[in-house]
Amino acid sequence: MAVNRLDSAEPDFGKKFAALLAWEAETDEAVENAVAEILRAVRSEGDAAVLRYTERFDRLRAERLADLEIPLSVCRQALQSLPEEQALALEAAHHRIQSFHEKQLSPGWSYLDEHGSRFGQKVTALDRVGLYVPGGKAAYPSSVLMNAVPAKVAGVGELVMVVPTPDGLRNPLVLAAAALAQADRVYTIGGAQAIAALAYGTETITAVDKITGPGNAYVAEAKRRVFGRVGIDMIAGPSEILVLCDGWQVDPDWVAMDLFSQAEHDELAQAILLCPDAGFIDQVHRSLSALIASLPRRSVIERSMADRGMLVKVRDMQEACELANQVAAEHLEIIAKDPEHWAESIRHAGALFLGPWSSESLGDYCAGPNHVLPTMRTARFSSPLGVYDFQKRSSLIQVSEQGAQALGPFASSLAMAEGLQAHAASAQLRLRKASTRTSH
Repeated sequence: MAVNRLDSAEPDFGKKFAALLAWEAETDEAVENAVAEILRAVRSEGDAAVLRYTERFDRLRAERLADLEIPLSVCRQALQSLPEEQALALEAAHHRIQSFHEKQLSPGWSYLDEHGSRFGQKVTALDRVGLYVPGGKAAYPSSVLMNAVPAKVAGVGELVMVVPTPDGLRNPLVLAAAALAQADRVYTIGGAQAIAALAYGTETITAVDKITGPGNAYVAEAKRRVFGRVGIDMIAGPSEILVLCDGWQVDPDWVAMDLFSQAEHDELAQAILLCPDAGFIDQVHRSLSALIASLPRRSVIERSMADRGMLVKVRDMQEACELANQVAAEHLEIIAKDPEHWAESIRHAGALFLGPWSSESLGDYCAGPNHVLPTMRTARFSSPLGVYDFQKRSSLIQVSEQGAQALGPFASSLAMAEGLQAHAASAQLRLRKASTRTSH
C-alpha cells in the first residue's frame, strides 16, 4: 500500500518530515458563519432556538425542550438490556477508569510559616459540567466514561450530557454508559445549538461551568467561541500515533495494525513508525499491504497512510526519541527491548504505551488512564483529561498579627513603588493598629 518512506540520513529529511507533520486547524468560513448565527439565536431565544435547530438538523420535533430529556430510568434500562458481553466490558472499563482517576484526587494543602501565618490551596469541584457525546449511528460509550468518570470522581455537582439522536435514533450503549457514569441529566440535542444551550443556558437548561467531549467541526467551532464564558477541555485535532520500535522480537503485524488503529479514525489522522532497522520497516510495510484488505474502513486508512503516514528509518533509538519529542504525539508506543529506558528520553507525549503488549487500543477503552489526549503538538504544554480538569484551586491566606507586622513593610514599599497608595495604606494601617495596642 502507499505510505511515505523516509530516511533520517537523507539531506532533505528534515524538510520532508516537517511537511508531512504540518497540519493547520482551518475552519471553513461557512462553518464559522453558521455557528455564529446559531450561538446568537440560542443566546437570545433560548429553548425556542434549540428546538428549531434540533428539528432542522436532526429531524426531531418536540413542543418543549423538556420533552427532549431522556429520563435516567431509561438509561438504567438500557444498561440492564445490554447483551451480557457488552455489559461486562462496559462495567469493567468503568471500574478501571474510576480506579485510575481516584488516584488523581487532591485534598488541598496548607502550611504554617515562621510567623504562625497559614498559606495553602483549597481544592473544590466545579458546580456544573456539560458533556457532549456524538450521536446517531456513531456509538462512543468510551467517550462517555472517559469524560464523565473523572468529573464524578472530582465531585462535580451536576453532569449534564447532550447527545444528538437524528431521526430519534438512540444508541443503547451510550445511554448505558451514561447510567454507569451517573450522568445527572441527558438531553437529545446536539450540534452548535447544544453547546450554546450549555454555555449560555436556556429556560430549561441551566448554564454549565465547563464543556467537554468530542464533536464535529460545528461543535469544535462552537466550543472555541464560547471558551472564556465557560471552560472547555480542548480543541482536538486529528488522531495521532507514533510508534518507536527497535525491531526486537515483535510481530510486524502488531505494529502495522497499531498504525491502522489510528489511521481508521479519518483521512487526516497520522500514523508514524520510527525504527533503526530497515529490514523490520520492510516487514511492517508488507504487513500493512497484507492486512488492509480485511478492514471495513480500508478507504479511510489508505488515504490517511498515503497523505500523512510515515515509515521512517532512523540512525538509532536515541534519534527516534529526539524526533518523537519534536512530534509530541497524542499516542506514543515504545516497542523495544528496554522500553522504560527510552521512555526516560521522552518529554512530550499525550500517553506512553510501553512494551509490545501495550496496544493503544487498550488505552482507548479499558486500561484506565484517560483517552482524551492533547493533539497537534499540544502535548508540549498540556495533559490528558483528568480529575484536575473538573476541579479548581483557591489560594488560602490567613496572616497572623505577627505576620502582618513582618510582611506589611514589604507590601507597603512595593505598593508605593508601583504608585498604588491605597494598597500601601492597607498594609500600613495594620502596622499602626498593632503599635497602638502594644502602647496601651
